[in-house]
Amino acid sequence: MWRSGLNSRSTTTAQALKEKKWDALVIGGGHNGLTAAAYLARGGLSVAVLERRHVIGGAAVTEEIIPGFKFSRCSYLQSLLRPSVIRELELKRHGLKLLKPTATTFTPCLDGRYLLLGHDDERNYLEISKFSKYDADAFQAPETLHWDSSFTYWMRDKLEKSVFWARCLRHIMVLGQKDMVNFMDLLLSPTSKVLNKWFESDILKAVLAGDAIVGSMASIHTPGSGYVLLHHVMGETDGDRNVWSHVEGGMGSVSTAISNAAIEAGASIMTNAEVSQLMIGNSGTIEGVLLADGTRVCSSIVLSNATPHRTFLGLIPRDALPEDFLRAIEKSDYNSGTTKINVAVDKVPWFHCCGSNNTEAGPQHTATIHICSESMDNIGSACQDARNGLPSKRPVMEMTIPSSLDKTISPPGGNIFHGATGLDSLFFMRPAKGWSGYRTPVRGLYLCGSGTHPGGGVMAAPGRNAARITLRDFKKHHSW
Repeated sequence: MWRSGLNSRSTTTAQALKEKKWDALVIGGGHNGLTAAAYLARGGLSVAVLERRHVIGGAAVTEEIIPGFKFSRCSYLQSLLRPSVIRELELKRHGLKLLKPTATTFTPCLDGRYLLLGHDDERNYLEISKFSKYDADAFQAPETLHWDSSFTYWMRDKLEKSVFWARCLRHIMVLGQKDMVNFMDLLLSPTSKVLNKWFESDILKAVLAGDAIVGSMASIHTPGSGYVLLHHVMGETDGDRNVWSHVEGGMGSVSTAISNAAIEAGASIMTNAEVSQLMIGNSGTIEGVLLADGTRVCSSIVLSNATPHRTFLGLIPRDALPEDFLRAIEKSDYNSGTTKINVAVDKVPWFHCCGSNNTEAGPQHTATIHICSESMDNIGSACQDARNGLPSKRPVMEMTIPSSLDKTISPPGGNIFHGATGLDSLFFMRPAKGWSGYRTPVRGLYLCGSGTHPGGGVMAAPGRNAARITLRDFKKHHSW
């Protein structure tokens, strides 16, 4: 089955796939693989994306798993998708439509109270004041959480550039002492320590701490867990910082928009095309891939959107890789305490703390709803249960109701980040020490998925960065 976009521009056939030597192949049609393909095609390369499933998108996919209801099966909200990717690939022209929620977070409490935060500073002040006047004042402009600082803009800009970590230390040395200390404190400290320093009310600290355990087995008391918190507050929706939005049509619409941009640039996308092995020549150079049906597809460049574990331990013979590199990949941490459940309901949930049983969606229904997140102790206990290999007695739950905003997805009326995000698997260490620059020990093979810097989430930065490195190498090689 060939996917050719909504307007059927692609004319590639299975026979042509075999007969043509492609400039580049991309293993996996997740959003990062599609992003890489789009940039490579825009750079003039002939590119084919090979997706194992019948549908593209990877973790950013929409499927009708219950008749009449469309679900974002894995990822569920958008904020981290880089503005540069949206702009450069013209994703809004290709169908991307972001739906900003009326409120951002809603946390009901067992004692009948609740905390509802949104976009209105005055309303947020009143909400937090129900629990702590001190926190209401601190939340307005906490000095150490000043995301508008020039340092934060610098960080966000550099995160999008593939050369960032090669120059990181040099740039950090010229930062002001205050900004550098604040950043290092957040990066290295436990989330609980950071939040205890900023605020006093249990519920506000718990609401913020929840972002630090997404996709991780680390506790909020683990040193370095503050980075995951930073990772999740660096996003934006249409210029509004730290706003997580729904996507009309579900998260698969992100992948569809990127694929439309890739096809427009000349890329070909094939579904039901499982790669079983990378073909490596006697010189140790990539020569293409072998599909599960025996089809050989030739190219001297391959980008893998699969996990590092799958790429190096499942698609490449062991003797093609250095032993120390293999050991690092084998020891990579893929533990995650995350489970996602998709359900279809006949009406919006009623929260007792909100009063009357209104059948219409309110602001609380558009927000990210936090259950069992009334204190950091609750979160810490749930994390400890998971680390002990037990189901949490009071699991920390995030609930979203996308149909409260998106009327197109319902009738009327594994590790998610391709590897843990601990301090030992970030920056220069992702996916392995010495291999953070998207290139791999196999010449011509690149990684472009969430297992590379800067990590997980529907961000598209790994795909964009890997494509830039690949294009640079391609142009250098073909200029000889």
